[in-house]
Amino acid sequence: MFQGASSLSLDAKGRLSVPTRHRDVLSATAGSQLTITKHPHGCLMVFPRNEWETFRERIAALPMSAQWWKRIFLGNAMDCEMDASGRVLISPELRAAAGIAKEAVLLGMGNHFELWDAATYAAQEAEAMQGEMPDVFKDFSF
Repeated sequence: MFQGASSLSLDAKGRLSVPTRHRDVLSATAGSQLTITKHPHGCLMVFPRNEWETFRERIAALPMSAQWWKRIFLGNAMDCEMDASGRVLISPELRAAAGIAKEAVLLGMGNHFELWDAATYAAQEAEAMQGEMPDVFKDFSF
C-alpha cells in the first residue's frame, strides 16, 4: 500500500504536507483520519485510522507482561486529521519524542508510515548499510 521515501519540512506550527501520491489513498481509505504514535526505534508511526484500529486491538490484547509496550504505543497515540491542503499537525510531544525539529523523512512501510528526523534517519541508515545483511535475506538475490 504505502512505500517510498519522501523528504519533508515541518512548518513553524509543526505541520507536514503529506506527499500528493499518498493523499488520495488516505482520503479514500481513512477519510483523512490518522493516528500517530511513538516507535521504539526513535521515530513516529503514522497510521491511517482503519489500520491503527487493527494495530491498537493487537496491542491491547497483549498480556500484562507487555504493559510498557502498551504504554508506549497506546498511551502516546494521538489522533489527527489531514487538512484540505494535505497537511498534518504533529504534536509537540511527538515531535520531541522523535527529535524532529524541521527536516523529516516519511517512509512508506506498507500499511503505515514511519516519520523520522532526517539527520537521525540518515545516520541510522548509514550504520545499517555498513553492517552485514541479516540472515533473513539469505534467500534473496540482489
